Amino acid sequence: MALRQIRVDGDDILRKKCKEVKEVNERTLTLIEDMLDTMYDANGVGLAAPQVGILKRIVVIDVEYNEEESSAYVLINPVILEKDGEQCGDEGCLSIPGKVATVTRPYHVVAKYFDVNMEEQTLEAEGLLARAICHELDHLDGILYKDVAESPLRDAENLLEDEEEE
Repeated sequence: MALRQIRVDGDDILRKKCKEVKEVNERTLTLIEDMLDTMYDANGVGLAAPQVGILKRIVVIDVEYNEEESSAYVLINPVILEKDGEQCGDEGCLSIPGKVATVTRPYHVVAKYFDVNMEEQTLEAEGLLARAICHELDHLDGILYKDVAESPLRDAENLLEDEEEE
């Protein structure tokens, strides 16, 4: 259990394509545990391996964090099989701290992935979970949300101030 340094925009590793995971070993399990700890510590809802400097196709996502019971997904070698619908909203990223931009993503996705036992699984998701899956899988191919955003990056602080004024 260790916190890893989150790589930020400008770090070349964030622009590289990740390699498939062939097997899950002790190092992989430690990486996954560290990724979860790092994501929770940074108050994120998702984290991809390249964000902590590792070029492997692994993401962790938890959109319903609850200290009592884990609701985290660990997706190894994930692939989106289906996507439909549309949702448009502000998105942020632990690798672009303090910023947000408007991004349109599918409302519904079906993804195939391997779990920590390297057993194939399917995950059907809507809303925030679908958004998080798309966002994190983009990281595995060197794509940041700002690359697909429909608006320029804005300060997240200003967003909070705007909401408080309403």
